[in-house]
Amino acid sequence: MHSDDKKTEYHNIRMARKKAQIDAAIARADQKKGLLLVITGNGKGKSTSAFGMVARALGHGMKVGVCQFIKSRTDTGEEAFFSQLPNCEWHVLGDGFTWDTQDREQDIATSKRGWQVAMKMLTDPSYDLVVLDELTYLLSYDYLDKDEVLNGLSQKPEMQHVVVTGRSAIAPLRELADTVSDIKDEKHAYKAGIQAQKGIDL
Repeated sequence: MHSDDKKTEYHNIRMARKKAQIDAAIARADQKKGLLLVITGNGKGKSTSAFGMVARALGHGMKVGVCQFIKSRTDTGEEAFFSQLPNCEWHVLGDGFTWDTQDREQDIATSKRGWQVAMKMLTDPSYDLVVLDELTYLLSYDYLDKDEVLNGLSQKPEMQHVVVTGRSAIAPLRELADTVSDIKDEKHAYKAGIQAQKGIDL
């Protein structure tokens, strides 16, 4: 048999086995529920991933709420695009990065006000997807009571999906989540002195 024919035959056998395994796994996944997803780690793309899910949900006609903690800027491309869509409610709830504010008491007060906005979404089943962007910092910096936040997340409507982003997600949040993605920072343009780029970072 020609070597190319052997490769083709071997490939077909492998793909048939793979398809059988995947089909069996899909058949076993018979539950439906609202998911809690945590996207953490030092790498770039945590919020970007969450906003991709926002686009996906809106494409299905779902109602989406976005709460952006820490950040204060309102000129990002994602907000400019998503906030004009009828099924997307967008809130920028921060005063800026902690190294900008340099005021822990102010950061705590701002975080508590922001969490109240988030809780309105987390108790409203009309929201199909809620994104809590950079919520992890409010927990790791002790700006919010961890038990209160974890309880709020665990008590969300049954079919509501929630995405939490940010570095250093605490262990109890990881344990509560259905899906955890830890994004690794292998290389970043910023470290080479390249400014944040419109359409990529902003």
